[in-house]
Amino acid sequence: MQFKEFDFHPALLEGIEASNYETATPIQEKVIPPIMAGKDVIASAQTGTGKTAAFLLPIMNRLLQNHSENTVGALIVVPTRELAIQISQHIEGLSYFTHLSSIAIYGGSGGDNFIAEKKALQMGADIIVCTPGRMIAHMNMGYVNMKGLQFLVLDEADRMLDMGFVNDILRIIKPLPANRQNLLFSATMPEKIRQLARQTLKDPVEINIAISKPPEKVTQKAFIVYEAQKNGLLKLLLKQSVYKNALVFCSKKQTVKQIRKELKQEGFTVEEIHSDLEQAQREDVLRAFTSGRVPLLVATDILSRGIDIDTIDLVLNYDVPADGEDYVHRIGRTARAEADGSAFTLVGEKEQNRFASIELLIGKEVEKAEVPKEFGETPSYKPKLRSVNHNKNPKRKFYRGTPKRR
Repeated sequence: MQFKEFDFHPALLEGIEASNYETATPIQEKVIPPIMAGKDVIASAQTGTGKTAAFLLPIMNRLLQNHSENTVGALIVVPTRELAIQISQHIEGLSYFTHLSSIAIYGGSGGDNFIAEKKALQMGADIIVCTPGRMIAHMNMGYVNMKGLQFLVLDEADRMLDMGFVNDILRIIKPLPANRQNLLFSATMPEKIRQLARQTLKDPVEINIAISKPPEKVTQKAFIVYEAQKNGLLKLLLKQSVYKNALVFCSKKQTVKQIRKELKQEGFTVEEIHSDLEQAQREDVLRAFTSGRVPLLVATDILSRGIDIDTIDLVLNYDVPADGEDYVHRIGRTARAEADGSAFTLVGEKEQNRFASIELLIGKEVEKAEVPKEFGETPSYKPKLRSVNHNKNPKRKFYRGTPKRR
């Protein structure tokens, strides 16, 4: 389906064309019509499906048709600063030919930003993207004006609940006008999300697209190695791969720092991102990465959700994430929209059970790639949680036991 078939406002269509959008993704085809019809929506979709545009476009279209002065038109609540910035940048691109105003409100952004945020919350802005903590800080000062709010969006709702924001979310929602339209987006749909939906949404349209599955266009491979072999193999894979942007994920920030240092010594143009960096430093690194000035980034799971950069075509997991959902989100940073991508995971001896549980979660066995002979002997893949006849019949897989979730 072409975007011009949605009957969007002409100024919005200009922004869509300038952003090189032509054909809607499946989530966009399913989500945009009910939003435009004024329905509440609860949607679950795999990462990288285009859900941000799926809710932004109909919201912006309605605000162009029904503009209200001196109030907030749409409030988008997200779990992290990085996601707030990404969505704000997305809005800027799509709204370039319109009169719509927007601002991102998040912690750690300095005094001048706080003043601008206060002004927007008092005097109005068409779209506000915020993190829960920062919004609560403004609400506590008593000047937040949401009387004319038309839309409330909870994005990455499962992540916000995992981070302990449920009370903040309910506090933000409580004073909002009752006749607003509510949109809830979540990568997974556990009972706690459905409970939040029951408290927030009115007779919602429910949309589910490929929950907890990596994008089909991601080529997944696992390298079964000893821990001491990881550094050398990581460097070799990066040297042999052709990519515009590559992400190396590590579970610990100390590992991120060490890997970035070693890659830099090998001549790679590389930066790092983790919680030890100040917000301004993170933003500088992301801009350099997005622009292509720095093609390689080593990061913790702070970047595993909500970062929408279309040019990432390679993801390398230096270690196996503790949670299967984190694996899905990590490798979902590549193969965005209609693009292809590769995801390689280095599986150490003590990580085999964890990786087997991930295979169970995603419903398929990941190809075990051959480690170059120069690295010497490697361990066999023999997790306790493993498929029957793992080596004899690779086409039909059954698993013993139940994976432990961490």
